[in-house]
Amino acid sequence: MKKFTCVEDLHNLQSALQEAAEIKQNRFKFDSLGKNKTLLMIFFNSSLRTRLSTQKAASNLGMNVIVLDINQGAWQLETERGVIMDGDKPEHLLEAIPVMGCYCDIIGVRSFAQFKDRDYDYNEVILNQFIKYSGKPVFSMEAATRHPLQSFADLITIEEYKKTDKPKVVMSWAPHPKALPQAVPNSFAEWMNATDYDFVITHPKGYELDPSFVGKAKVEYNQMKALEEADFVYAKNWAAYSGDNYGKVLNMDRSWTISEKHMAVTNNAYFMHCLPVRRNMIVTDDVIESNQSIVIPEAANREISATVVLKRLIESL
Repeated sequence: MKKFTCVEDLHNLQSALQEAAEIKQNRFKFDSLGKNKTLLMIFFNSSLRTRLSTQKAASNLGMNVIVLDINQGAWQLETERGVIMDGDKPEHLLEAIPVMGCYCDIIGVRSFAQFKDRDYDYNEVILNQFIKYSGKPVFSMEAATRHPLQSFADLITIEEYKKTDKPKVVMSWAPHPKALPQAVPNSFAEWMNATDYDFVITHPKGYELDPSFVGKAKVEYNQMKALEEADFVYAKNWAAYSGDNYGKVLNMDRSWTISEKHMAVTNNAYFMHCLPVRRNMIVTDDVIESNQSIVIPEAANREISATVVLKRLIESL
């Protein structure tokens, strides 16, 4: 595996899940695999779970780790070609990237959507520049359109907790005071569509996702109807995708906040969220603190998903 940006990069999903289960039984089984190998983790945006879990995963494999926070511990970087660099950015990403590649064996990149230009975001300009110019295997630690390490961990978690072979999984939009990228919902939808689960997406009108990510999922605008008999409820906010509304908050309808009323129509569903979560906006205290909340095991599985991905990237060197 030379890169990891989406579910297709794993090739055989069942094999990857089996590998995840093996690693979870003994996460230090391959602790010499990364000896004398260096991981460079590059953050254009803030991170908690991704930073900690990926660094822990690299340590599990015996790797050295360098962490670089762009805009804090490095020069301000220009990212677009053709720009006259007479402002506050003294270095261009196209020189910085191959230099970074000189100091490591694998590169992880975290860069969010900017909501200025949908085409720019959905073409994954920054991530693809690293893939093209670094000369090293690159994996996404969340990009403008996907968060594959999170979605892989989500799938591992569902596999661990499911009570039927084909559970009903519902991803529900929920209100949030700020515009959030579509990366997590896009990615979650893509990964769920790679399974044979009964997958439903529910959101208010105007919050339709890119059809290429929605795929074969059923879209239901009636949230309560969508949640009926669900086995898993994945709550997440995202800003509008379509047209001139791209990146905008269209409403903050609090009736979409996942509450005990919502969970009551499910099949005693497990509650999931990628975290961080705004309590009593996305989900009520009662739900996220309930025995059916699996947000902490879900977060813990971020270490496992990252370990599998890094292991496969090291094996490709």
